[in-house]
Amino acid sequence: MSYTVNCSILLTELPLLERPAAAKAAGFDQVEFWWPFAEAVPATKDVDAFVGALRDAGVQLTGLNFLAGDMPGGDRGLVSWKGRCAEFKENVAVVAAIGEATGCRSFNALYGNRMDGVSPEEQDELAVKNLVAAAQGVARLGGTVLLEPVSGASLYPLKTAADALAVIAKTQAAGVDNVKLLADFYHLAVNGDDVPAVIQDHAKDFGHIQIADNPGRGAPGTGTLPLGEWITRSRELGYAGPIGLEYKAPLEAAFAWLIRASA
Repeated sequence: MSYTVNCSILLTELPLLERPAAAKAAGFDQVEFWWPFAEAVPATKDVDAFVGALRDAGVQLTGLNFLAGDMPGGDRGLVSWKGRCAEFKENVAVVAAIGEATGCRSFNALYGNRMDGVSPEEQDELAVKNLVAAAQGVARLGGTVLLEPVSGASLYPLKTAADALAVIAKTQAAGVDNVKLLADFYHLAVNGDDVPAVIQDHAKDFGHIQIADNPGRGAPGTGTLPLGEWITRSRELGYAGPIGLEYKAPLEAAFAWLIRASA
């Protein structure tokens, strides 16, 4: 099984630049990150330090988020955020540069929350424009923009796979074919989506899979979701990418489930 460790939700007891080496020490060759900087266009030295930490650890960056705003404060992306288009597009250029430096080809664009004073229709129109710009920005790398439904954020409008796929269809109509569904099985399950049906209908076209168990967004085996079955079926139907480990667990027990699974 090919796993990639999300070092923005796991290994957080360590400084960010130490997490790639910790993932490697735990037996993983691949990692992914949410946007690891405070600003859309970080200082060159900070980008170099991030890229260097990956290189020195000997791990492959498989996924990187675009700037999503203040995530701890409740923000969930800039894609549909009126007034931050220039910032988002500046961020696209930096994301693409990091992709070029690291070989990363998958980039997650969180859609953004609904805003007071702006109609949903206006936000959705803006979102398509920004997603198309992002897709064009990473296309020269052979890159893919990922779009995901999210749980636990009442103002985030993409709850189900169908919600995200409807937006992706609009980007295709606008002329790009490299925006794909990020199937986070935890978010889909929590939101009440029919995960087996989503897998059956769309697994071959998934841009990425991420997992956590429910309840609690913990490690596989701590809840009730049949994650192993869902992963196996996705593989059978054509998904060939890595499985993102995007769950909450303390450092000392973060990967104990893998030890049990292989015993």
